[in-house]
Amino acid sequence: MTSETSTPQPAMRLRELAFAAACAAAVRAAARLGVADALGDAPVSADELAAEVQADPRSLRRLLRALASHEIFAETEDGRFVHTPMSRQLREDAPNSLRYIALWCTEPWTWDAWPRLDEAVRTGRSVFQDLYGKGFFEYLHEDAPESAQIFNRAMTTSSRQSAEDVAALLDLKGVSVVADIGGGQGHVLASLLEKHQDVEGMLLDLPAVVAKADPRLREGGELAHRVRIVPGDCRSGIPVKADMYIIKNILEWDDESTRRTLGNVVAAAPPGARVVVIENLVDDSPSMRFTSAMDLLLLLNVGGAKHTKDSMMTRMKEAGLTVGGVRPVNAYLHAFESTVPG
Repeated sequence: MTSETSTPQPAMRLRELAFAAACAAAVRAAARLGVADALGDAPVSADELAAEVQADPRSLRRLLRALASHEIFAETEDGRFVHTPMSRQLREDAPNSLRYIALWCTEPWTWDAWPRLDEAVRTGRSVFQDLYGKGFFEYLHEDAPESAQIFNRAMTTSSRQSAEDVAALLDLKGVSVVADIGGGQGHVLASLLEKHQDVEGMLLDLPAVVAKADPRLREGGELAHRVRIVPGDCRSGIPVKADMYIIKNILEWDDESTRRTLGNVVAAAPPGARVVVIENLVDDSPSMRFTSAMDLLLLLNVGGAKHTKDSMMTRMKEAGLTVGGVRPVNAYLHAFESTVPG
């Protein structure tokens, strides 16, 4: 008979990893049920929480016990439950809420795609077309509008949270005009313009994206008089000239898109312009477990990839950029500084 204490640690760890889908599903269930939002500052019983979120009390206790084993919620000695730093981030009103990120990473299509990872590794391409008969974004917007909405909320949340970190990092000395290429709703650009009152900005992204730009940048917003919003596809061309170009989290879909986007920036930029590429990395990062998982998900859904430090620098040099230093923005992002040759 083998006791728990004599179980070899590698074997136990592998068992836990093999069952990791249960943890992801538990996080998703808690987010969808709104458990973190229902739990306040005082300890609450599972029965009380169940009444609040309209769940079966015994089943909710089982869910909370599983999550507590991962330090998401905690159980008191008298059997009630309280928040932990991680569980608080599942609250929708948390300053750095991860609720929509947690939902996005566990959307229904992910459970169809993950079991076919071996196929994606063999072929080196996305499995999405075979699964659903259409590309990933086409599927989202045509067949899974709820998932598309979750995606938009997750990307907006993530962008807002990193925007202030980017603004704090970048020195805009000597910059009169900054262009955010593929900048989504423009949260990074808005944060930069708020910090640098003498700088003007340009936001370029697809028409449907910039139509929902940050209210600060749109007509009537406090920054609108210093912003030009440009609908367009950075893979087709970049019709803006600036002293600094920012490219954040868009060079991961496929190599050809990366080459075209960087090439278009170099073609559009005046000599000496700064180009700052901001990306998650799958090496040299304290968030490697997260970013390497996202890297595999990109392989599955769009055939894309997260970059290593070397692969990103190689792509930038191939585009003709003079690459300088690389600096961490936060635990998840790195900024690559470069210039367009004179």
